Amino acid sequence: MASSDSSKTYDLLVIGAGILGIFHAYHALKRGFTVALIEQNKMPRSASTRNFGQIVPSGMNSQWQAYGRRSLEIYKELQSATDISLRPQGSIYVASDQEELGLLEELSVRNKEQEYPSQLLTRQSCLQGWPALQPNYCKGGLFFRQEVSLDARVAAHRIIGLMEEQMGLDFFPARTVIEADSGGRLVALRAADGSRFSGMQAVVCNGSDFQKLFPDIFRQSDLQVTKLHMLRTAPQPSQRIRSNILTGRSIRRYESFRECPSYTAVKAKEPTDSYAMRYGIHILLTQNEDGSVVLGDSHEYADAKNQDELGYEIDNRINRFMMEEAMQIFKLQSWKIDSAWYGIYSQCKDQDIFRHSVDERMHIVTGIGGKGMTASPGFAEAQIEQLLNCAHTH
Repeated sequence: MASSDSSKTYDLLVIGAGILGIFHAYHALKRGFTVALIEQNKMPRSASTRNFGQIVPSGMNSQWQAYGRRSLEIYKELQSATDISLRPQGSIYVASDQEELGLLEELSVRNKEQEYPSQLLTRQSCLQGWPALQPNYCKGGLFFRQEVSLDARVAAHRIIGLMEEQMGLDFFPARTVIEADSGGRLVALRAADGSRFSGMQAVVCNGSDFQKLFPDIFRQSDLQVTKLHMLRTAPQPSQRIRSNILTGRSIRRYESFRECPSYTAVKAKEPTDSYAMRYGIHILLTQNEDGSVVLGDSHEYADAKNQDELGYEIDNRINRFMMEEAMQIFKLQSWKIDSAWYGIYSQCKDQDIFRHSVDERMHIVTGIGGKGMTASPGFAEAQIEQLLNCAHTH
């Protein structure tokens, strides 16, 4: 943690220490730039710490899969430098019917074309490799050996620590930036506690906080916020779950499957008024190092300007539905729930991510949606290549 020094001018100021902001800072540091990472909380506590920690390029469309595959390399590089909680255990998609199995077969063909390794598994192979799968549910699977998982509660914190200790990052927690002026030769920021920062360039990675900086820009955007319910079981270290578990509803939801030939026909048969469809529920499971199992999730949406409409309640009906569905898919030693929460992330309705340059020095990058943990390292690398070329000349 650094103390603010108003006399220091940074090459890059990054506002927001979620996973997208962290990796903008990381790639700028790797290129030799000086960076201040400014976070309104004592440590990141929003969507980047409230997710499954599944790093699954397999679920993304062709463009974003390339970022996700690069992210796998970056996460593994970081793990070789310090323990960021990465576990190289792979991901499996489990089909519950013939339609989902057909989509897995089509995706495996597409994976071969894109040279992204995957392995089709028979029902028997799935049940042998993942004995906790319910036999009545599983019809077959598709396994991605190179994919990984992280414990989202600690990964962001550990990456920030590594950047401070080994890369020269200046991290400023508990600084709420309330003013940003890029009209002069430098970007000038002021935080609510009076701290001031100056830099050649600034990137605002504000997640779903649309009130403090540039609210008019966000009101006119196509940004929306998504509320997700999630659960964590009590630790059960004697039961080890191999890999990230993605299920039939994920096959019917994820972007990669939309590029499969039969996807449109499969979706056309689905009921549009079911409880699961109304709340965007699909079931994922990941086991953390302590043996606890994270499961979920649901999706409720509101425009950025109306995000208060989503409310602050945890809906136990949604949680019960997810639990009951998960029990039909998987056998856990214990279904005792230790914690329940919701996360909020922002995404765009009509584009993949929100990028807006206020001017040549001030840039907003947010709305990466559910792609954040998987794609941010690779995406931010490409962004820094674009944004900081001009700063290098100063």
